[in-house]
Amino acid sequence: MNKTHLLSATLLSALAYLPTAQAGENLLGYTKGAEPLPKGALELYQIFTQRSDKGQGTYDAIDSTTELEYGFSNRFSGSAAIIGHSVETKGLIIGGYLPQEKSLGLTLSGIEAQLKYSFLTPALNDIGLSASFGIDYDTIDQHSGQDKDTLSANLGLQLQKYFMDGQLVWLGNADLETTHATRDPIEGIDDEEEWPTKPEMEVGIGISTGLSYRFAPNWSIGAEAIYETEYETEVGQERWSLFAGPSLHYGNKHFWSTLTVLGQLSGGGETYENQSDTNLHLIEKTKQEVKFKLGYNF
Repeated sequence: MNKTHLLSATLLSALAYLPTAQAGENLLGYTKGAEPLPKGALELYQIFTQRSDKGQGTYDAIDSTTELEYGFSNRFSGSAAIIGHSVETKGLIIGGYLPQEKSLGLTLSGIEAQLKYSFLTPALNDIGLSASFGIDYDTIDQHSGQDKDTLSANLGLQLQKYFMDGQLVWLGNADLETTHATRDPIEGIDDEEEWPTKPEMEVGIGISTGLSYRFAPNWSIGAEAIYETEYETEVGQERWSLFAGPSLHYGNKHFWSTLTVLGQLSGGGETYENQSDTNLHLIEKTKQEVKFKLGYNF
């Protein structure tokens, strides 16, 4: 059993033992809802995302986010988070992206902050509509594990619709992210082709959609699809990818948790030398991702 299958089985077993969460719960792993956090509500989230398999060598990375969100009103909320990464890569060198083999244990590396406002709520209106604005600063490149200063701003739009008295929920997101990044020099690597150190500007666009169906009290199954593309100042469109996969969600009065497994269906842009799966983007993305979210309502 590989690491991804083992992680999935372990987290799925853990879901069954969680005590039985409220309006702020995440029904899907990646696509967010428009339901606002109630005034005075405080939620703590722990999120782990495992990214694995670039088609050659060994590649395993985990991103961690520990986030606290507070409802300032019944429509307006704010959150702050601490982020971290671990990266294990060997047997694969990609100029400009994976300059050398790396083994980095889980390391705290940055912070995030976000504000969210709900214009329409899905429980009271025909459809829910919210917008978010976030900023994050990171000191580690999540792809290579090397030192890299990254400042990003994200503008998001969230849609949510209830069907069948809330038993079936549709979610849709659109995101625009701008990023300024500067890689720190690596001792022994002076070639800009292997590891460029001049500042870069990138613009990323993401669109996702998904459905969640409550099949038993407190339990829901879902599926979602995510399209992402990125444009870099000097090369234009640098990459694009399409991921899709299932989710399992459990929630009660105080706790909720969501497990999502996504596979890359298609991708394009740059490829590395001798890449066998040329219909996928495997430089900045991987073949699969597993996301586990745990939320606690105070």
